[in-house]
Amino acid sequence: GGNKLGLRAVAESYEVALQSGAGEARVLLPDSLKKTVPPSMHDVIYGSSNPSGALAKDALIECLALGAWSSTLLLIGDAGRNSETAIVYEQLLDKYQGPLVITRDAFDLVRLAGEQLANRPDTHLVLSFAQLQKLFQAVYYPKVLTFSMQLMHLVEALHKFTTTYPISLTVFHQETIIVAHDGNITTTPWNNPMAIWRGNTPTRAATYLMWTPRRPLEAITASLIS
Repeated sequence: GGNKLGLRAVAESYEVALQSGAGEARVLLPDSLKKTVPPSMHDVIYGSSNPSGALAKDALIECLALGAWSSTLLLIGDAGRNSETAIVYEQLLDKYQGPLVITRDAFDLVRLAGEQLANRPDTHLVLSFAQLQKLFQAVYYPKVLTFSMQLMHLVEALHKFTTTYPISLTVFHQETIIVAHDGNITTTPWNNPMAIWRGNTPTRAATYLMWTPRRPLEAITASLIS
């Protein structure tokens, strides 16, 4: 993640991953950020940046190398709204076959590839309710989601959606975090939405997934209550 206007989420995610049990964490940033990386980030790789200061097409090489090294890849966001970076992320979806967690504005860069995203195994999305609406629209899923819908109606929709698609989802709605995978659902009361939007919650989810990648529902739910 990261772009020339900021890397706060990336830096914070790096610390949270190590504190949550990741044995090693490695960060890929656009080279426009070389002079602003905090000293606490020890293991940083730089990819080519475009004029907007976000990852350029040539950075796909570093993305794939990082994917080959890691147990789980996290797209944490702060990536900017750049079409070239969106292409990098979409190509990563296609070429990288390992576990992948996508959240915050990183999802917005790949949402137009919704069908590919929803059909990708070992993929977990941590989304706002508005982003979940966009995902349903991108795959033409025959269910309208509204902010006023009751929690149980959303649970039913996610049950059916994750029965249809192999993807797993985490969504915040009505002071509750819902985790859905393979038609199974957990709900956890949640009063700290900023932990989601800052990237802490997605990072903990990715870290727990590293240890039990074949049990995403249990891993992600455990990351919320540990």
